[in-house]
Amino acid sequence: MKVVVGLGNPERKYDLTRHNIGFELVDHMAQRHQVDFKSKHKALVGEFRFKGEKVFLVKPQTYMNLSGESVAEILDYYDVDPEDILIVYDDVDLEPGKIRLRSKGGPGTHNGMKSIISMVKSDQMPRLRIGIGKPGHGDLAAYVLGRFSPDEMTLMKDAVIKSAEAVEMFLEMGINEAMNQYNR
Repeated sequence: MKVVVGLGNPERKYDLTRHNIGFELVDHMAQRHQVDFKSKHKALVGEFRFKGEKVFLVKPQTYMNLSGESVAEILDYYDVDPEDILIVYDDVDLEPGKIRLRSKGGPGTHNGMKSIISMVKSDQMPRLRIGIGKPGHGDLAAYVLGRFSPDEMTLMKDAVIKSAEAVEMFLEMGINEAMNQYNR
């Protein structure tokens, strides 16, 4: 069993914001694999089979900074090892549209990852970061909660498609193969 968690904020006012790119990826995967979501474990959860393995798609509904509550509950309930979960989230330190996979590590400056690592008590979760870039000036919180420009939208749609392919490689071949293929 594998779990793919996209991070974001649940209210409609956050739809298509930079901080919700993890939700966008999970929604794309759900559409790609004809998955419906149900509310459980403080999240929207859907499941499908990929190459014979059960996969859960998860969108925590706890708000970004409390994402660990939902993720910890899911890992405990389904007895999933941290290595079998992939966390997908935005990264201001990557150029818009760039993706990077890691097999484990600290949270960096991302509060959603800080919450997950704190609640799960492990930093051994693979993750896929989708670059959203940094603001040239102004408030970082306002920037990440802002919407993409039309030019950025095209770039981010491509990043979501590429990320979905990376997720499928993770599901089939593991994090190391996905990193080798997509971290170029």
